[in-house]
Amino acid sequence: MTENSALRKWVEEVAQVTQPDQIVFCDGSEEENRQLIELMLKSGDLLQLNPKTYPNCYLHRSHKSDVARTEHLTFICSDTKDEAGPTNNWMSPDEAKQKVWPLFQGAMRGRTMYVVPYLMGPEGSPMSKVGVEITDSPYVVVNMRIMTRMGKPAMEHMAKTDGSFVKGLHSLGDLSPDRRFICHFPKAREIWSIGSGYGGNALLGKKCFALRIASTMGRDEGWLAEHMLILGIEDKSGNTTYVAAAFPSACGKTNLAMLVPSLGDEFKVYTVGDDICWMHFGEDGRLWAINPEAGFFGVAPGTGKRTNSNALASLGKNSIFTNVALTENNEPWWEGLTPTPPAHLTDWQGNPWTPESKEKAAQPNSRFTAPARQCPSVSPQFDAPQGVPISAIIFGGRRARLAPLVLQARDWEHGVYLGATMASETTAAATGAVGVVRNDPMAMLPFCGYNMADYFAHWLEMGTRTTAEKLPKIFHVNWFRVDEEGKFLWPGYGDNIRVLKWIIERVSGKASAQETPIGLIPKPDALDLSNLKLSPGAIEKLLAIDVAGWKEETGRHQQFLDKFGDRMPAALRNQLAQLSANLDKA
Repeated sequence: MTENSALRKWVEEVAQVTQPDQIVFCDGSEEENRQLIELMLKSGDLLQLNPKTYPNCYLHRSHKSDVARTEHLTFICSDTKDEAGPTNNWMSPDEAKQKVWPLFQGAMRGRTMYVVPYLMGPEGSPMSKVGVEITDSPYVVVNMRIMTRMGKPAMEHMAKTDGSFVKGLHSLGDLSPDRRFICHFPKAREIWSIGSGYGGNALLGKKCFALRIASTMGRDEGWLAEHMLILGIEDKSGNTTYVAAAFPSACGKTNLAMLVPSLGDEFKVYTVGDDICWMHFGEDGRLWAINPEAGFFGVAPGTGKRTNSNALASLGKNSIFTNVALTENNEPWWEGLTPTPPAHLTDWQGNPWTPESKEKAAQPNSRFTAPARQCPSVSPQFDAPQGVPISAIIFGGRRARLAPLVLQARDWEHGVYLGATMASETTAAATGAVGVVRNDPMAMLPFCGYNMADYFAHWLEMGTRTTAEKLPKIFHVNWFRVDEEGKFLWPGYGDNIRVLKWIIERVSGKASAQETPIGLIPKPDALDLSNLKLSPGAIEKLLAIDVAGWKEETGRHQQFLDKFGDRMPAALRNQLAQLSANLDKA
């Protein structure tokens, strides 16, 4: 099975508890994948899509109670509640052993136990890490093959390194929401997940390892695991600038990762990653980043030719669709794929659907899993072991009236403050209320594996490890500012390259900026607005700083920082004091 004695011992221990009918050690081969797909076609867990238009693509329908991440059942199992912090659900390791571990007793009886070794990051990269997921779901195995470098690359990496790996134990259990838990043990580098087959809860390399466990590894080892896209922007002279960017949900993260730029042939944009970024200092003193994933686990609704043609092109073959609708031609469909829906569909639960139906045809959180290599904009550096050098870090949120189109931090410490206090407004579709401001620091609120005050301290400490010139410049963007009638002032999508152009020029010291109480913004003539039809006065509104509104905002910042008590770094409290003083002077 394996020469790794620690792995062999753990597999035996799990098998004793879960009692599977058989154990399969996955190698990630094409033959193995084909057999698993045939198994699921036979059981009805997969449906084959039109082989002419969607070759080697399949549809999976999950239970209606199991369609999203269950944040309220997701726990950080640290020794003390204080280590988890006020933004995480906490359960002690002892309580987890008493409450959750018994659910695994005999959980795989009558099923196959799959042992899935996987590599997070490019082969041969010193930044890459190995995980092993034990699961009783063949659906999880075939998805992990798309999302990670599974099988042989992981085993080879373990053999060449110290043999360590992050343990992940997953069982479908009985899919009961009452017996559903996702537990993370930061100290032991271990994950338990039971009662869910949904990707975010069951593909343990995704948020569980790549962010919650990896963020604690990064703290302990001196690097950053972040909920960020990685983008390369190449200019006409062939110079490529790499940026990392963090956005909460519904703020255009995937669209930016696969940007099709306006401005003609002035820029080419390359996708290194759409979701997760691991950053380490290189020998040159700069931050270098890898995307630990090998695939995209994207939200289907809203993905279309106009919004994200590169994403659409990525999923035309070798992909798995979950909870989308089905056309009469046996093709996947979701809201936003075409301007008008087909006259007849089979909805995500297998029922007949017409445009008159009350429910949506595709589940709002329906997904596609597609190999990143199929993306037309994938970066030539996607598999580079050394990663790519990050010149700018961008934070962003959805703010209708307050945050300007783009803002540059004065320095690293101020940039950490911008990230720590970033917030986004909810939409009616998501919450039933429009404009509710939620704090989502660094877009990591659901994904930080330890106390966020300590996380901010780690960011601040990272800034002391090199010179200011070598650190990435930090920015904040907001594509969602509206006018008095509630219409967006900025066109977004491909035109976001115009803001990225200014950011790149700021990094290289070419573009002008003006000082404001909250940071640096472009002078109106510093943004490339050529051939862009904006409403009169739009750019002035997009860059306007509402002093009274920001004074109100500082109160919200204060409330958030106070949540963490004495653990909150003094540097961020000082930044708040400085912001308040600047606004008083304005």
